[in-house]
Parts: sequence; structure tokens; C-alpha cells
Amino acid sequence: MIEARHLRVLRAVAASGSFSAAGRELGCTQPAVSQQMKALEASVGTPLLIRSGREMRLTQAGEALVRHAAGILAGLTAAEEEVAAIAGLRAGRVRLVSFPSGSSTLVPTALAALRAAHPGTRVSLEEAEPPQSVELLREGDCDVALAFRYEGAAQEDEWDDLVVRPLLTDRLVALVPERHRLARTAPSGSIAIGELAAEPWIAGCPRCRGQLIEVCESAGFTPRIDFATDDYPAVVGLVGAGLGVAVLPQLAVESVRPRGARMVTLEPAVRREIVALTLPDLAQVPAVAATLEQLARAAAR
Repeated sequence: MIEARHLRVLRAVAASGSFSAAGRELGCTQPAVSQQMKALEASVGTPLLIRSGREMRLTQAGEALVRHAAGILAGLTAAEEEVAAIAGLRAGRVRLVSFPSGSSTLVPTALAALRAAHPGTRVSLEEAEPPQSVELLREGDCDVALAFRYEGAAQEDEWDDLVVRPLLTDRLVALVPERHRLARTAPSGSIAIGELAAEPWIAGCPRCRGQLIEVCESAGFTPRIDFATDDYPAVVGLVGAGLGVAVLPQLAVESVRPRGARMVTLEPAVRREIVALTLPDLAQVPAVAATLEQLARAAAR
């Protein structure tokens, strides 16, 4: 019979490549890891690891078991949390992963409301951009992923295996220095991206950077990117210093104070869909469901 604790040890060994590294990750000793791996191999009746000196590789059976471990552990977590809620413990734990502009805008409001409504629920927060955040969810390393995808730029079936909670539609806006010619000559506050074709550019995160290039090329030019940074305040600061122009999601601009920069609407509109994702089993966990609900309410404000 396969035990959940043995599966967690196997995943740690597979990810780290050694018993000692897995022990450090799990907070136990190397002999304890070795003992649990022997017990797991005995329970399944076949070797799961190939040990060659200091190197360690998974057998075919080991690879199969690791592949199924995330779903198994997610199912067990769902069962444990639901039973705890039915028993009246009113406890829960949610591991949330969000992209930075979501962390500074939607997440604080949602988590404050969640804590007020369910003080026994603990939430941890890490930051990662999609698709990394989505992979963390699929691998069982988080319970909820705040993610986004651009309209017309993503595979329609990329999230078919997940529960998708739509939150809001975020529009891309241009940022220009406040003394820029377009900051003064666009009284409507709206410009075509082609009007920025000759400008130096400051690009954002890799996914936003790819979308920027795609949008610019569809307008007939390739942007000259002088600076690239994942830090949105740095993008705004560079624009404010007159070093170039940028296109950012409006949510990202709202998360910082754009000193020295002016936000200008782009036409035609380019939008991204912001969603909260979880696994089907985890969607049944009361703490996860409550987190999804509060994220949706925060987005609606």
C-alpha cells in the first residue's frame, strides 16, 4: 500500500537528485529518507531509483509514480481539508502563487477579506509569472495560481485540465514621459501604437515582452528595446526619466505611482484575461474555494 508520506519523499528525491538534498528540503535526515524510499520500493514491489555513485536516477516505474504523485497528493489534500471542514475544525491552508502586479493589487484585498471571514485559514504567497505559476500548480507545489493570458495569443485548450475562475480583463496602456510630444498632443488620451514606432522601448516581463513585440509587428514595426526588466516600478521609473516608452497592463501601472510618466490609452485595444486557477480536486477544498471567491470579489471592486 502506497503511503502519502512516501510519495512526498519520492517527489523530493526526484526533484533534488539525492537523499541528503531531499532530507534538507523535508526537514529530516538522509537515513530517514533512505528508509522511507526502501519502504516504498517494498510496497510497490519494484525498484524506483537507480543509484550510481553519487548520481541517482528514476527507473521507469519511478517516473510513472512521480508523474501520478501530484494528482494523488492533491486528491489527498482535498479529502483531508473537506473532512476537517465537515468535522467543524474550520481550518485550512492555501498556497497561492501570483504574478507581481496581481500580488500588489488583487491579492491584498482578497486575503484581508479571507482572514476576516475565516481567521483559521492560513495563506502563503509566492510570486511567479505564467506559465511557471501554472506549472507549479500542475506539479502540486501550490493550490491556487493567479495567471493571465493575452487575447488571441494563447492556446484555447492550455488550461483545459484546470478549474478556471475568470477575474477581470486588463487592458494594455502606453506609458510616455510627461514631456513627451504624445503626452501633450493626445487630448483624447488615446494613440495608435504605430505612433511610437521610432521610440526607444522599455520592456517588461518575458511574456509581456513577447506580447509587445507581437503587437508592434502587427502594426508594421519592430520595437527597439533599450531596456528590459521584470520589475514594473523600474519600467515606470525608466519611462519617467525620459529613457523611453513602454506598454504595460493597466493593473501593473495601478500598482505603482507613475512619477514623471503619463498613461495613454492604446487603440485598437489589446487586452489580457486575468484568472485564478486550481486543480479540480482542490476546487472542492473549502479554504481554496473561499480564496477563489475572495479573489473574484476583489477583482469586481
